[in-house]
Amino acid sequence: MLLKKGRAPAQVTPDIVLNALRAIIDPDLHRDIVSLGMIKDLSVEPEQDGARVSFVFELTTPACPVRDQFKQQAESAVSAIPGVSRVEVTMSANVRQSGPSGRGQIELPNVRNIIAVGSGKGGVGKSTVAANLASALAMTGARVGLLDADVYGPSVPQLMGIHEGARVADRKIVPHEAHGVKLMSLGFLTQDDRPVIWRGPMVGQAVKQLLADVNWGELDYLLVDLPPGTGDAPLTLIQSIPLSGIVVVTTPQDVALGIATKTLTMFRSLNVPILGIIENMSGFECPNCGHHSHIFSEGGGRAAAEALKVPFLGALPLDESVREGGDAGVPAPVGAPDSAAGQLFNGVARKLAAQVSIRSAMTFDLAVK
Repeated sequence: MLLKKGRAPAQVTPDIVLNALRAIIDPDLHRDIVSLGMIKDLSVEPEQDGARVSFVFELTTPACPVRDQFKQQAESAVSAIPGVSRVEVTMSANVRQSGPSGRGQIELPNVRNIIAVGSGKGGVGKSTVAANLASALAMTGARVGLLDADVYGPSVPQLMGIHEGARVADRKIVPHEAHGVKLMSLGFLTQDDRPVIWRGPMVGQAVKQLLADVNWGELDYLLVDLPPGTGDAPLTLIQSIPLSGIVVVTTPQDVALGIATKTLTMFRSLNVPILGIIENMSGFECPNCGHHSHIFSEGGGRAAAEALKVPFLGALPLDESVREGGDAGVPAPVGAPDSAAGQLFNGVARKLAAQVSIRSAMTFDLAVK
């Protein structure tokens, strides 16, 4: 709240307030906050020494990195209006849906955005990245789910510290919850140490059931950890659900980048929006001497993103705290939020949320028109 004294009262109207707020530009959406529909419940009430202005500033994601900056800008812009004696800004967030479902796709009306996390090959740390991103998003206050669709090697139960079997209520599977994230994995349905030996059609059907037969409730983001490659499971999922987009995880070396590039090209051919590239295992800093080694080369993820003209969401180095968190079932943003790894995952998660907001802004414009 801002208070001002000693200013002569003047006529203040909602239009005047909105015009002042139009000067604030969202750095990701490159539009003013008024045209983006972020100002809600605007009220102008006369007081003895001027007008009290109050409104809700509704962000498109609770993971907004400039939340505090937005509030300060809004208070300053409205306070500068002649005749305003008091400004009250309430910050909130409402994650918007990024697109309608297509014909024949599974409908999840209570899930606003479905984000696939994929890779062209195994061994790049895709599942670890997915689990840490889901936890980081949940820590912002977002409602988050994580579907482990890697049916041949489900690792989310270990990464998130849940080792119980599945539960069923009202003919729907009830997801487990850990670190604020709702979880579903084939690992909750199979016996320990027994491999899944299925042919392609069975894999595709299993992925559909893991998605549609779960009572996810209200979610802002549902992250889907895809199996590596471009086989039946990822293709079935992509064609069966309304994806907000996909994030591709790669390592910096040439062989991984070449496969990741082909994977991105395939997703584009299927009209799946590319939300960005994450470079994992981008370097290692020795905890004893501080020497930084680029074991798997460096900069490849950023170079691939620039060549393909897609967002680069960040580089994640090899970090012992991430491995320890995965073994213990406590992701780095939860178990070590102040560590370098925890802060990096938080930053990547916010960039990912920003890309989803850009997609949802396009949907918002179409709805308004």
